[in-house]
Amino acid sequence: MNLQSAEIKAFEEKISAELQEAKSQIEEIEARAKGMMAQAEIDAIKVLKSEKQEIEKKRHDLKTSGEAKVAQIKLEIKADLAKFKASLEQFGTKLKSHLAKK
Repeated sequence: MNLQSAEIKAFEEKISAELQEAKSQIEEIEARAKGMMAQAEIDAIKVLKSEKQEIEKKRHDLKTSGEAKVAQIKLEIKADLAKFKASLEQFGTKLKSHLAKK
């Protein structure tokens, strides 16, 4: 295994762990809000799941891409993941606030 492959594998494992954590957060939000959510909240969860799937796809693409594209894909994944985590945090906070009012 060369240095590039080891670096990609380590990056994939890191992203995979972060996506697993995000999946758990989405599931927790869904479980807490079941039956109390409006359509807008249901749609927001669908968007979050879709964004997570897109990051998973890029993570998979990383394995099959040539060396020239690795750096670009990693940058895209990092940017998408940061945006995704911010959206997830914002949604979780909004939902907690909404549930506290009920």
